[in-house]
Amino acid sequence: MSFLHETYTLNNGMLMPKIGLGTWQQTKQQAHDSVAAALAAGYLYVDTAQMYQNEDAVGAAIAESGIDRDTLTISTKIDASIKDYRHAATSIDESLAALNMDYIDLLLIHAPRPWNQMEVPNVRPSRGNNYYEENLAVWQAMEEAVQAGKVKSIGVSNFNNEDVKNILDNGSITPAVNQIIYHIGMTQDVNQPFDEANGLLVEAYSPIGTGRLLRMPELQEIAAHYDRSVAQLAIRYALAKVTLPLPKANHPEYVTQNADVDFEISPADMQLLDAIKMPY
Repeated sequence: MSFLHETYTLNNGMLMPKIGLGTWQQTKQQAHDSVAAALAAGYLYVDTAQMYQNEDAVGAAIAESGIDRDTLTISTKIDASIKDYRHAATSIDESLAALNMDYIDLLLIHAPRPWNQMEVPNVRPSRGNNYYEENLAVWQAMEEAVQAGKVKSIGVSNFNNEDVKNILDNGSITPAVNQIIYHIGMTQDVNQPFDEANGLLVEAYSPIGTGRLLRMPELQEIAAHYDRSVAQLAIRYALAKVTLPLPKANHPEYVTQNADVDFEISPADMQLLDAIKMPY
């Protein structure tokens, strides 16, 4: 499971493990148990968010593991509903308290707009305010958290190119990552090149398509060529596309399997996978 210990280098020099554990849509107990299983399996990176309401469970599992905190990478996110400096600054301290940690390795703005105003690609465009000024106020609080030693790196999530450009043009710290939905059939061919050209690493959440990929016969057939599961194929694909996948699993055996991706997808199969297109 070498990918657990291989790293990307962020634009500020910080090293990020190439695979992390996602905890979206997990209860506190599920998050606790999956984090415990992941750490036992050798994971070094765990991702959570205020919106997930499981930061405390993630922190508890890490504390109980006995693993040196400084060897781990922990990321969380300021809730998308927070769009002002004061509440952003308060929320950072709340996340630190919930995680029971002195610092956060990577802190993200969870979305550029509140969730009820976020776009769905090809289905519903963004509505109303673009929140450019509000996101800059949140970014200021995050930059100050970096200066205070509360946070090591900062970035964004679910940002399109215009949202990222707003931070690039007006912030003092360049975002380190953009965490976006990314999987076979939805590869963000507009956003990823822009992010990479501007020094942002793309983190791939839902790399298994929230389970939808598992039901696709064509993927089952390709995965069988490598004696791997569809989940393993999807995670290896995300790595081949130079993204950082954040797979989630509720069962310890799947947590371990998801990191067992030390194989190569052939160029021919990569072409087949690249050609798949899925609705949001």
